[in-house]
Amino acid sequence: MPKSSYTPYLSFSIGEWARLRADEPMTLNAEDIEHLRALNDPISLAEAEIVYLPLTRLLSFYVEAIQGIHYASTRFLGHNGAKVPFIIGVAGSVAVGKSTTARILRALLRRWPSSPKVDLITTDGFLYPNRVLEERGLMQRKGFPESYDRAAFVEFLAAIKSGEPRVAAPTYSHLVYDIVPDERIVVESPDILIVEGLNILQPGELPRTGKPIAFASDFIDFSIYIDADENLLEAWYVERFMKLRQTAFRDPKSFFRRFAELSELTAISTAKSIWQSINLLNLRENILPTRGRADLILKKGADHSIHEVALRKV
Repeated sequence: MPKSSYTPYLSFSIGEWARLRADEPMTLNAEDIEHLRALNDPISLAEAEIVYLPLTRLLSFYVEAIQGIHYASTRFLGHNGAKVPFIIGVAGSVAVGKSTTARILRALLRRWPSSPKVDLITTDGFLYPNRVLEERGLMQRKGFPESYDRAAFVEFLAAIKSGEPRVAAPTYSHLVYDIVPDERIVVESPDILIVEGLNILQPGELPRTGKPIAFASDFIDFSIYIDADENLLEAWYVERFMKLRQTAFRDPKSFFRRFAELSELTAISTAKSIWQSINLLNLRENILPTRGRADLILKKGADHSIHEVALRKV
């Protein structure tokens, strides 16, 4: 039999994708973009227009469609039809620019004519506290699936989708590299919730008994995977590490304070070692295998900008 050439995605050059913006207005300026971008993610206003305006236009259609399905279901069941938040997932490797994508999306979506309430949360808050990771021998696997309280994360998403008016999540501090005790982030009745994290698209293992089980990905209405080649990701990780060495790492409270005192060559060597032993391993074992489950794949080139777009066929 001939080998199948079927692909579940429609591929676009960046020029083709940009034309799908249609007449979607740009509601951000260069100052907004500068404020929203991550430490070493040099996105420009022009790229935001080319990439994210077509995306927000697409999302408006998806939100309308999901709301229509929900309305049909509640009408059939004879329920009142309480608002159900639309959840967007943003996945990808460490250092790929997930935070920038999530923040720009939130800013643009908030400025829709309907002025929806758009909240953003990261999965970092669902990492186990360091004391638990240390007890389980998982400190060197922080960011791997087993380092998260996945049951708590699923419960959080289920509560959001169930229309709970106030849903709390733990707070994570990148400065101290740990969960902040007795501090919570409260999400209150959003119209749209953006969830950013490394492993949000993982389905997990199905029980052999056939018993219904929920995974985080079951609650995501539209998923985005930010993609880049491994060599680029390593270079961006090292670049970010070196910038943090001159900034956040110098804070006396920083978990990584010891890295600020390293010589430049030793710091580069340390960053590469961390990338190879932890982040690259996690990428290959857990993150990259979920790319094919995303609704949209944004592929970055060496200059950090999006060069290709792939949209899952409906």
